[in-house]
Amino acid sequence: MKTLDSKAVGPWQKYHGPNLGYIQDQYEKFLQDPQSVEPGYRELFASWGPPPALENNEKKADSQGQGVGLDPQLLKKSVAAGKLVWNIRTYGHLAADIDPIGIGGETDTRLLQPESYQLSQADLAALPAEIVWEEAPGDVKNGWDAIQRLLKLYTGTIAYEFSHIHDEEERKWLNQQAESGRFPLNLSVEERKELLKKLLEAEQFEEFLHRTFVGAKRFSVEGNEALVPLLDEIVQQLAEVDVNSILVGMAHRGRLNVLAHILGKDYTKIFSEFMHSPNKHLVPSEGSMGMNYGWTGDVKYHLGADRYMKKNEAREVRITLANNPSHLEYVNPVVEGYTRAAQETRSEAGYPKQDVNKAVSIQIHGDSAFPGEGIVPETLNFNKLPGFRTGGTIHIIVNNRIGFTTEGKDSRSTHYASDLAKGYEIPIIHVNADDPEACIAAARLASEYRNKFKKSILIDLVGYRKYGHNETDDPETTQPLIYQKVKNHPTVSTLYMKKLVESQVLSQSQADELKNAVVEVLKAAYETVKSKDSVDSVLLGINPADENSKKTTATNVSAEQLRAINRELLQWPEGFTVYPKLQRILERRSSALDEGGKVDWGHAETLAFATILSDGKPIRITGQDAERATFAHRNLVLHDAANGDTFCPLHRLPQAKASFAIHNSPLTEAAVVGFEYGYNVYSPETMVIWEAQYGDFTNCAQVIIDQFISAGRSKWRQKSSLVMLLPHGYEGNGPEHSSARLERFLQLSGEDNWTVANLTSAAQYFHLLRRQASLTETDDARPLVLMAPKSLIRNPRVASPVSAFSEGGFQKVLEQPGLGQSPKKVERLVLCSGKVAIDLDEALDKQKGEDHSWIHIARVEQLYPFPKEEISRIMQKFPNLKEILWVQEEPQNMGSWSFMEPRIREIAPSGVEVRYNGRPERSSPATGYQDVHAYEQQTIITFALNRKTINQQISLGR
Repeated sequence: MKTLDSKAVGPWQKYHGPNLGYIQDQYEKFLQDPQSVEPGYRELFASWGPPPALENNEKKADSQGQGVGLDPQLLKKSVAAGKLVWNIRTYGHLAADIDPIGIGGETDTRLLQPESYQLSQADLAALPAEIVWEEAPGDVKNGWDAIQRLLKLYTGTIAYEFSHIHDEEERKWLNQQAESGRFPLNLSVEERKELLKKLLEAEQFEEFLHRTFVGAKRFSVEGNEALVPLLDEIVQQLAEVDVNSILVGMAHRGRLNVLAHILGKDYTKIFSEFMHSPNKHLVPSEGSMGMNYGWTGDVKYHLGADRYMKKNEAREVRITLANNPSHLEYVNPVVEGYTRAAQETRSEAGYPKQDVNKAVSIQIHGDSAFPGEGIVPETLNFNKLPGFRTGGTIHIIVNNRIGFTTEGKDSRSTHYASDLAKGYEIPIIHVNADDPEACIAAARLASEYRNKFKKSILIDLVGYRKYGHNETDDPETTQPLIYQKVKNHPTVSTLYMKKLVESQVLSQSQADELKNAVVEVLKAAYETVKSKDSVDSVLLGINPADENSKKTTATNVSAEQLRAINRELLQWPEGFTVYPKLQRILERRSSALDEGGKVDWGHAETLAFATILSDGKPIRITGQDAERATFAHRNLVLHDAANGDTFCPLHRLPQAKASFAIHNSPLTEAAVVGFEYGYNVYSPETMVIWEAQYGDFTNCAQVIIDQFISAGRSKWRQKSSLVMLLPHGYEGNGPEHSSARLERFLQLSGEDNWTVANLTSAAQYFHLLRRQASLTETDDARPLVLMAPKSLIRNPRVASPVSAFSEGGFQKVLEQPGLGQSPKKVERLVLCSGKVAIDLDEALDKQKGEDHSWIHIARVEQLYPFPKEEISRIMQKFPNLKEILWVQEEPQNMGSWSFMEPRIREIAPSGVEVRYNGRPERSSPATGYQDVHAYEQQTIITFALNRKTINQQISLGR
């Protein structure tokens, strides 16, 4: 540590008065606990030692004519004034006028009072303004004026929380914006008139729906109508820079208003949806039953939309409001995925080229949901992650102070609904929803910050809720005092209209004319809808595609092409040191495509990726260990054993004509799966893959799977070809590392919504991946749910010869080689899927020489859509069949049995019994004891291959 003498220059010369006092205060804290001060100060003190004594510094300053004298009391007052200024900036929001109806609790604002620092008005008036506030405007004459001006700036209808921002440049810029005098804004007369019009449109739209469609749910934005002009201002600000896409996510409250006034959805379409929704009074909650018909569809306040806004001849801005179910915040990662997809160019080999200026996301939250739903911090955590960052999101909390019937004291443990954002260093602007000009100011500041720093910012729009959770709900039963205030409180348009009339911006008659004009537009749209006796075509039907009508694309690749690609994949940069053990494993692949060689699962996957890239199809794959893979079979990002540098062979593949993105994801499933789904929906040409660390970890992403992936097509006509790789297989590793919960995906299967597969060979995996890639961007695009292997990854029985890749294609059902040679002798047909089929294959090898003419085995590789024709064709080959035995390793109430049984019975020949062979029903997916697992597994295999068990029941502890 350096020790300064009186001649040292150092950094201290720029500090004097209260600033030097503040630095000395920080140094005292540093001596007691270095972690108690910011990193910048720790580095300063460690490099330069203690700041000089205040007296010495002030003598020097005074000799230059810049000091305030040597009066110790005056200097002490200067230091105290500096602390007061710091606390006004930090805690001014506690005294701010941001609560329109006064339902918040009392806050302790003593830190904002000069008396708390033993400062009087006279004390502060004796100090020059620039000593108290370095950047004080010229009209601020002294310290007292400086404090009063700062209090006004930080405790008005717009308030700020910036002190948690660690980056000094950002924090200084934010404070300068707050203190610049730009906010509140000096809007022109025309801007104020337009602002009033937007408020009236938002308010009158809600009131018209309330009067016209009595009892129909719409989840109005009333009490927070300022959201509409605030959001419109952000859109306009972003459109003025080089943003091409604006992606918006929000829950249902206020959604219809946003659709009408931000996305430009015609009033007639919205009214038509109300008028043509049958049984609207009987809908129990927010579900879609009774609200739509003809196709599954969704309620009107869940639907999204697109709008194209022309800025000039060369540029058009696309605004997208994402579809969202009633799971509120779960749209957050989906929209972030949209945004990342819109920012990236994927037409060249290597990682995609990202430009964060091309697209911006806006997330609109509820005040109870933001701190309450775990998906929010999961998504906020994407902020700086290489594979998921989007250069900053503008967040808006539509804060109506009540969630359903729950007040803040019951819904969060923090002072503000926005406090969660502090942990991610997101600046926060609180604004009173009854001051629309302050809302416009907040919108402009947020847009400028995002554009300048490429980071997220949050606006806490504090209002109230005019009605209950929905418009048929009576909120006074639970919040009687709040709703007494709400009923007596004038609307924001009434308040703003009065302000404009009083300030002579408008006359009362002009204001009334403006309101009447807005109402007339609504009435005219309604009359137009009433005169029509038709239903919007969107409700008339969507037919699930016929599985057999899907176009088929050849997925085989010539052996010559595969060998050429394989050679390139084993070329590493000069001087790159591959980890020796891994190098030996990878080099074995050099001969795998030779005559007599075999390609294992991981090798087949890499070849599939490489050939897909050579076809010009971009790929994105993520997962908690995607670069290496949980079971270390992928290793597509190599790490230099000498210096830690990384290299991906697919990035330098000469044959590649598109990008390849591979990223390890954070330890979360819900947000990552939502992100990848969103990426894929917005970029349908990309093959997007998510890999679970273990298959049953999808439990944590169940909302995304249920509400978006499985049902998005039927609810919203939203196409996705997302691939989910879910490690699945019973190897004795206990309940949480066995089952990918295959039964849940099969239970969700319907309307040809996705493909569910459980494979048994590397070639099958290769062909299925290539088939999936060929379906992207087509009407046949569907998600793929694959029960990926664990122990089978390195099982030689799963490896395939080169001919299996260069010939043929994906087979929905595979027959066991060597069996079924004498069809008339076959009495039992075993149907199975996945790992248990390989267990049966291994057991048959051990029984070589025994008579197996009585049995045949077929592996059902594709479970859904159910391969009816393929299985039926196999059944018909055996005229003396006595039974069909479904064999599985999962418990009877899990796995495939419940799904397969009725479908097998439907096509089984007359008189042939359909039976089950597997573990009994259980509450837990698997035993935690290895010896119990081994016994159960052996019993299942022995029963399946024992002729004596025909017409007998297996016993596994039942």
